[in-house]
Amino acid sequence: MAAESAGLGLGQAVALLAAGVVAVPLFRKAGLGSVLGYLAAGLAIGPFGIGVVDDPVAILHVAELGVVLFLFLIGLEMRPSRLWAMRGAIFGLGVVQVLTCGALLSGVALLGGLPPAAAMIGAMGFVLSSTAVIMQMLEERGEIATPGGQRAVAVLLLEDLAIVPLLALVAVLASLAGTATGEQRPAWLAIGLGLGSIALLVAAGRWLLNPMFRILAQSGAREVMTAAALLVVLGAALFLQWGGLSMAMGAFLAGVLLSESTFRHQLEADVEPFRGILLGLFFLSVGMSLDLAVVAAEWRLVAAGVIAFMLVKAIGIYGVARLFGADHREAWKRAALFAQGGEFAFVLYTAALTAGIFDARTGAAMAAIVILSMALTPLLAMAAERMLPPPEAESLDGVEAPVNLAGRVLIIGFGRFAQLVSQPLLLRGCDVSLIDPDVEMIQAAGQFGFKVYYGDGTRLDVLRASGAETAEAILVCVDKPEVTDRIVALCKSEFPLAKLYVRAFDRGHVLRLVQAGVDYQIRETLESALVFSRATLVGLGVEESEADELVADVRRRDEQRLEEQIVGGITAGRSFIRGNMETPQPTPLARPSREARPLSVETADLLDRAAAREGA
Repeated sequence: MAAESAGLGLGQAVALLAAGVVAVPLFRKAGLGSVLGYLAAGLAIGPFGIGVVDDPVAILHVAELGVVLFLFLIGLEMRPSRLWAMRGAIFGLGVVQVLTCGALLSGVALLGGLPPAAAMIGAMGFVLSSTAVIMQMLEERGEIATPGGQRAVAVLLLEDLAIVPLLALVAVLASLAGTATGEQRPAWLAIGLGLGSIALLVAAGRWLLNPMFRILAQSGAREVMTAAALLVVLGAALFLQWGGLSMAMGAFLAGVLLSESTFRHQLEADVEPFRGILLGLFFLSVGMSLDLAVVAAEWRLVAAGVIAFMLVKAIGIYGVARLFGADHREAWKRAALFAQGGEFAFVLYTAALTAGIFDARTGAAMAAIVILSMALTPLLAMAAERMLPPPEAESLDGVEAPVNLAGRVLIIGFGRFAQLVSQPLLLRGCDVSLIDPDVEMIQAAGQFGFKVYYGDGTRLDVLRASGAETAEAILVCVDKPEVTDRIVALCKSEFPLAKLYVRAFDRGHVLRLVQAGVDYQIRETLESALVFSRATLVGLGVEESEADELVADVRRRDEQRLEEQIVGGITAGRSFIRGNMETPQPTPLARPSREARPLSVETADLLDRAAAREGA
């Protein structure tokens, strides 16, 4: 029996992975985004699909860790000073949006026939938008660092905080209605525990975390550092959950507290692989949780609820956004993104069901409405984007947007790669225009004498304002291959006269860029790796002239391998790679001009065998 259970568990794991691997690329290829792909895959293999997985709730509890890890990584990007600068948006815009939409949706629920207490809780649960869906979509579009993206993050943070008073509200309403079951915390105690847990977590972050990571780093145990990173994230999440807050808020605060730590990048690298897998699993489990039997039995109620709740909430969000100074485009996009319910609704509805505010029918119908709204969000956001007029350039915190720039060279993306690329051009006196969507980087670059404009290179209007139409050369130096590909396609289509020089990520990316017809591409690590290898050879006693010849030989091999790959695909040209296994190895394309000095007996033996093969 144990073996059978283990086999079933392994089969479910394979099914989950297969569903995600098949569905997500297809949906992204169709422009529908990965979130909808995961939801559809979950529905297909769940208990209401083909039934490969019969307990989505158990998987959901594990998969919620993906949201937790995601919020931790977002927190790492939010330094306390930056978070403090957003306090107006969090406690101003966020509070007004939650209260306005809550009041509007409560009215809708009352008109739908729900009792007052159930209507209020149902509405407030739907007000809490899905942090996972919205953040994933913002990340895929590269909009988290934009002004609109930052305001969206502020609203999401307030909604996460709102779960505390809302859970307390469930207890109060249950007590007033006489439906309370079991022991209920008084409202003042719930709020006090929440604030106290935040204070304790902040204290631990300020005085305990950095010393702990410093001690662990000195031990030299790499796996212990990874375990410690997960311990901090999950421990903070669990601690705030004990205090009545959400796990996501605990993870976010842990990230903020470590955002200025010297171990920040190490923590990010340790947590990232777990975040991606678990977040995908979360969306799969949400898709599996959609009870098609409830939808079929209550289809009129569910359909009316989805349409009414999403429409009214979108109207409320749009109005609040315009009230706080957002233009039509930003308000429209925010309304489309936030029009759904989210994962915190399940927490609130479960509490309402336990307290007797919801009956089983209401709870199942409300959960179905939330899940369907989450599934419709990517489609709604896509439709909203297509209905919008061309965007206007944005600016934030005094950072200028490009307007009628006319540099001879346009550099898109000004990270560490582009900063070095710009130096010879500036020394030669070339007129260079620089754009980047990262506000913090722009402000930091300004301290070193660089004038960088705020702009997203994937937007045609930004490229025009940045002078792409008149630039002789456009240098694409962003660090995400998918973003690079979009910029390249746009530039080739709209600015065919400009020479296109592009930073490539790896060989596969190089092949895509060659097929796209760029004028020049280079893998970001190629030259630095060759220089590094040459220094190693010289350090091992190889004469500099010979080291230069070996590096030149590798460069020639790489070029010839790339030529074969362009024709035969990524697996072609293997004969130009020298491996370290005991198999026939390629010989140099050009013999060194002087006799090589062997590094070891093994190296001499390899050279003798290579010479024998060449003679043959």
